[in-house]
Amino acid sequence: MNSPLFVPTIYVEYFFFRDILEGMKGKDLLSVADLGGEDIRLLISDAISLKAQGWLDMLSGKSLVIMFEKPSLRTRVSFELAMRQLGGEAIYLSPAEVGLGGRESVPDVAKVLSRYVDAITARTFSHQTLEVLAGHSAVPVINALSDWEHPCQALADLLTISEKKGELQGLTLAFVGDGNNVARSLMLAASLTGMNFRIASPADYAIDQETLSLAQSNAAGSNGGILCTDQPQLAVEGADVVYTDVWTSMGQEDEAKKRRQAFAGYQVDSQLLSLAKENAIFMHPLPAHHGEEVAEGILDTPQSVVFDQAENRLHIQKALLAAILGGLEIPLAGYYR
Repeated sequence: MNSPLFVPTIYVEYFFFRDILEGMKGKDLLSVADLGGEDIRLLISDAISLKAQGWLDMLSGKSLVIMFEKPSLRTRVSFELAMRQLGGEAIYLSPAEVGLGGRESVPDVAKVLSRYVDAITARTFSHQTLEVLAGHSAVPVINALSDWEHPCQALADLLTISEKKGELQGLTLAFVGDGNNVARSLMLAASLTGMNFRIASPADYAIDQETLSLAQSNAAGSNGGILCTDQPQLAVEGADVVYTDVWTSMGQEDEAKKRRQAFAGYQVDSQLLSLAKENAIFMHPLPAHHGEEVAEGILDTPQSVVFDQAENRLHIQKALLAAILGGLEIPLAGYYR
């Protein structure tokens, strides 16, 4: 395979991947704010390439520990498969096996795992736990979800939007619901990539001022826009993407009744979706409470790309792991066949 057309293709791909490695290799990802707009665009492009390639060997000899305080479907399966599809090893640790901050202190866990593995993925209740973990770890720490942010979800979401719409710049994403961890990460990611982000929440559940200020600053530099409102119709009107999430997250079960009352009128149904553009897509990070934040049947309509989102968790995490663990330091000719 030494034709003039084949060799340049390999080296264009190689240098493209190497550019992102130089910026992300060995670094933590605790927040979308740890990335720049170009990082996000490169990760999306890398994910599309890796998605087309399937199983590779670029992380052979690398290991990842997946440590969870919360149960998971998509996050655990996608991270385990991402590592295995890149030729590495993944080790899952359940809450009972570690007991972060209980059975063992967070700093001790970080120091021990740093002697064993090349990276740590953690899904925690408190974002502070992640910060302490990263502060005492000698290897990169990836936020697989905390009460403050869900960066991997937001990256998979932008990958999905890019696939469906062909671009991000100038698109309008309307989020209807709680100003929660998913909303924070989405707002930051959108603001870094030139998207217009609108969020409709009841006053007591609005996005925090810290995230809003940072997103507004990002948007000013990317030609994006930010709108916060308590009116779902205003947020959704003319939007390219309509997004919602559960009103009650894990750990908030005792607030469920109060939240259902507060969010009455914030359900995404066919009537609300009709206010968006005709070709608008609907998104949800799952799990969904059918009949609550989203009307029955919406996830199975032609507008829904919810299950594409779920699949793309795998592909964006492959790109992220390759970047952070330096899996593309030698030419791709040895991997792509």
